[in-house]
Amino acid sequence: NQWARISSLWVRKSQKQCKARWYEWLDPSIKKTEWSKEEDEKLLHLAKLMPTQWRTIAPIVGRTPSQCLERYQKLLDEAEAKEGADLGLTGPSGDVGPSADDVRRLRPGEIDPDPETKPARPDPVDMDEDEKEMLSEARARLANTQGKKAKRKAREKQLEEARRLASLQKRRELKAAGIELKTKKKKKGMDYKADIPFEKRPALGFYDTSAERNRPAESAMTNVALQKLELNKIKQAEQISKRRKFVLPAPQVGEDELEQIVKIGFAGETAKAVVGENEGSTSLGHYTPATTLPLRTPRTVRTGGAPTTPKTPGTVMTLRTPSRTPGPASAAAIKQLKTGLGRGRHARRRGGASDRDRKLRELQAAEERARLARRSQAVRNLPRPATVNSRTLWEISTNESAGMNDIELMICGEMSRLLSHDLIKYPVAGSKITGSDSAPPIEEFPDELMAIARQTINDEYQSLIQNNGSDTQDRLLPSDTELQATWTKVYDDINNEDNTIEKLQYIHEMNKNNMLKYAQRASKLEKNLDVTLGGYKARSQALSKKLLETFDELQQSKIELDSFKSLNIVEGDAMPRRIAGLQKEVEDLAKRERELQERYAKLSAEKEDAIQRVNALRASSSSGS
Repeated sequence: NQWARISSLWVRKSQKQCKARWYEWLDPSIKKTEWSKEEDEKLLHLAKLMPTQWRTIAPIVGRTPSQCLERYQKLLDEAEAKEGADLGLTGPSGDVGPSADDVRRLRPGEIDPDPETKPARPDPVDMDEDEKEMLSEARARLANTQGKKAKRKAREKQLEEARRLASLQKRRELKAAGIELKTKKKKKGMDYKADIPFEKRPALGFYDTSAERNRPAESAMTNVALQKLELNKIKQAEQISKRRKFVLPAPQVGEDELEQIVKIGFAGETAKAVVGENEGSTSLGHYTPATTLPLRTPRTVRTGGAPTTPKTPGTVMTLRTPSRTPGPASAAAIKQLKTGLGRGRHARRRGGASDRDRKLRELQAAEERARLARRSQAVRNLPRPATVNSRTLWEISTNESAGMNDIELMICGEMSRLLSHDLIKYPVAGSKITGSDSAPPIEEFPDELMAIARQTINDEYQSLIQNNGSDTQDRLLPSDTELQATWTKVYDDINNEDNTIEKLQYIHEMNKNNMLKYAQRASKLEKNLDVTLGGYKARSQALSKKLLETFDELQQSKIELDSFKSLNIVEGDAMPRRIAGLQKEVEDLAKRERELQERYAKLSAEKEDAIQRVNALRASSSSGS
């Protein structure tokens, strides 16, 4: 079986070719005689039972696999020819098949798929000179007809055709046996799941490593890296799918601030119109005198201006107006100051940008102080409710004061409008109402009229005190007894069964709404927690499952270890008895063998003695005769 050493003794022969040549042709045990009828029947029967399993059929028939395949194809061709042209399968005699000369030959251009099964070519040593010359000439002509590439292409084409015919024959035989196979389309390119691109197997070493291929792989460590990669892909896909929408921050400048900026711009334009000198100056823009560049010294030869050619013999300047006379950078400011002084002592001069901004800030501060001063006393100093229902307030005032005159009713209506207006325009801290909500319009009065109204009220109050005494305020306000009676009456009206039921229903509805609101918040938080902790939960479950499996394996290994330990103890106890019994049996057999050997030697001696006596008797009888 040292085919590697055998192939090294030959040129261009691999160990596989040498081994195939021996087992397919050169082995003396190969039967090369013609096929008998019984062998053909056995071959056809086994081909139906085990289609395409020629290595299994060959030892049963007594031939090589290639001989069985070739004979089977020959029988199929003859059967097809018999069906087509009504020809019979006949041989030299009744029970002998066709001769070896009728074996199907290759067509021109075909390549033998099994070259190991053909007889060897004749040795040139046994040829004549003419035959050798003719053979070399034929080889030279054949070599010159085609190039290397054309030969290779033809060989590849023939191999592909042979593979196609073999697969077609296989499918036909399987179909005849009742087995249907689905044809798989060959993928173009390389299958990276099954093959390794650019794989370069390591060279064979000095030691045989074929036993390592059958080594069982550890199930716990198989495809661990691949599983991690798949888990990482799944986690990355989940992160991409669960990524939140891109939320921009809130704008730093809101609608209200933009409106305030526009209002400030209008106020600035108004202030400029007030501060400006005349109508013509207000339409001008903010122009500032540009600073004049300093005079430059002309470049001469001494200062590095060698290529400069003077165009005049001297720096003679023509007569110009005084305005064109060069002066310092502050000439424009001095001119403007002189112009202002020429307008008179009381002439107004337009200030700069800093003065204008200062005046604008002063005007805005004065306007803001006036606006805050126009607020009511309650808004400035007294506590106020967070919400005001003007309709309810109006109904209460009209019901409690049914005997009011028109003036009092007007006062109540104006009071409700003022409360609503102040609540929206000047909201209480902590309320849900913002200053941006639209307040009901009220009539704005000048500050002079408001001052006159306040003074009139104060004068009237002072006159009442002077006419009715110092206790006028106490008599105008209700007493503690009246307040207590009013409170008792209102409490008795409210504290009845219907109001209690209504109150409890209201409390129940509020609790129910709060419960729904908190349930929605809880479900939302639960979803967020599921999104945040879903990976950890899955990881925990996987680790728990793996831990349980590892624990089961540990328990099973422990049971096996204990079993083998017990078995070792039992075997250790039984081993001496077995050895003693076997030794006794061996001694008995040895004793029996010695006895039989002694008996055999004794019988052999008796036999030799008897033979000698018989020979002696024969000799004496022959001499006596």
